[in-house]
Amino acid sequence: MKKFLAIALALVMTLSLMGTALAGDLAGTYDIKVWVAEKAVDLTKQQIDNFNKTNDAGITFNATVEAVSEADAGTNMITDVEAGGDLYCFAQDQFARLVQAGALAKLGKKAADTVIANNDAGTVAAATSGDTLYAYPLTSDNGYFMYYDKSVIPEEDVDSLEALIADCEKAQKYFAMETNTSAWYLAAFFFGTGCVSEWVTDNDGSFIEVHDTFNSPQGLIAAKGLKKLVDSPFSLSSSEASAFASDAAVVVTGIWAYEDIAKMLGDNMGVTDLPSFEVDGQQYHIGSFNGCKLLGVKPQEDAVKAAALHRLAQYLTGEECQMERFEALSWGPSNVAAQASDAVQANPGLAALIKQAPYSVPQGQIHGSWWDIGKVIADDVKAATDEAGLQAALDNYTDKISALFTMSDDVKFGWTVIGAVAGSMWDKDFPMTKVSASEWKSDEAFEMDAGTEFKVRQGLSWDNNFPADNFKVEEAGTYFVIFNESTGEVSISAE
Repeated sequence: MKKFLAIALALVMTLSLMGTALAGDLAGTYDIKVWVAEKAVDLTKQQIDNFNKTNDAGITFNATVEAVSEADAGTNMITDVEAGGDLYCFAQDQFARLVQAGALAKLGKKAADTVIANNDAGTVAAATSGDTLYAYPLTSDNGYFMYYDKSVIPEEDVDSLEALIADCEKAQKYFAMETNTSAWYLAAFFFGTGCVSEWVTDNDGSFIEVHDTFNSPQGLIAAKGLKKLVDSPFSLSSSEASAFASDAAVVVTGIWAYEDIAKMLGDNMGVTDLPSFEVDGQQYHIGSFNGCKLLGVKPQEDAVKAAALHRLAQYLTGEECQMERFEALSWGPSNVAAQASDAVQANPGLAALIKQAPYSVPQGQIHGSWWDIGKVIADDVKAATDEAGLQAALDNYTDKISALFTMSDDVKFGWTVIGAVAGSMWDKDFPMTKVSASEWKSDEAFEMDAGTEFKVRQGLSWDNNFPADNFKVEEAGTYFVIFNESTGEVSISAE
């Protein structure tokens, strides 16, 4: 599954010590492959052309720029590192497994110092494993805030969760926040009361411990605030802009939804930070995750080419290129000088994100199983009938977190099927058995309709999962799921 040239590791270690000492010897033409989001392809080509014209080291890149989404880049890279992009953009939640797969080249000291000096602390943390930087911050806009319909929500109510819920219930409109289906959003209530869930990785990207305070007196306060929302008959677990077209008056989502919501609501669109909730007479401002996109450099056999690639990576993630992406694509910069520009400050969506920033928590490295464990809290909180029930919800959460560190090797390195199969809705793992040196087969055959979607994943975690896009059944039938661990290929077999 990880086709990787071992010699590259030694060369990259040498390069990390050399930093940019090779800068005077980098002149030449290099054929490279670059992976970026589809809408960034043309701009990235222009930026590489500008680098070729303006760099002072005599470097020319003959670049093939391919459209690969940030969500898929990680899976594609660990499936076949050798065939992956020399530079590639990826969402920060892919970071740990890319480090573990040896798919990211370490930054040299000078490059690391530049990244640390010029980017916000959250994005630097997202690119760090142990005490080592492995990637370049590209954006700092993967957070969430509140959109609302001004024709339903009075301006004076936007800071109060209780008032917003009352407004929605009076108008019979939904308050949409993905509490029951996404730990990423649900965690906002816990961050609002000062809780943390901080995962620690070693220099190889492996998770070694966690400091989590969701199950605490402050966590119980968060659960009480969360219950106010999930108990409302007009609570909708969604972060889609389209919720406004389905009778929502409030939607908690991010900058990516700005244009669609603006078209739907027009002059009635309101954009601001998240509200506060009240428990026992005290106000707690709902928090949020703050995430980012990163740019990785693939380890290389040729140390000189690797040094040149790092020069290009620094250019593409510098202030000038980040501002060009903001102007062309509305991507929020991680570069602190770009963040302070008048143009960025004047963007309503990014302004709301910046307003929410004091209450946000940088999304560091998080164990891939946490996302499934965390999202169950909202269902347990909704089912609770008293404070003891809320405490039981938090105890259940803690038990599952603790189990991650006592997991047997059979479970940790085994593969399972998860998806819309056997009556489940992506909430149950079905075991697979290794049937050959590289092939796994589900223990049972599933009756699946045409269009049924699923994945296979390792260790009950989303750190390693295949295929990059969900597997979709083309023809109804009863099938075993087959997974080739060497190639990352998922298939089905009617038996």
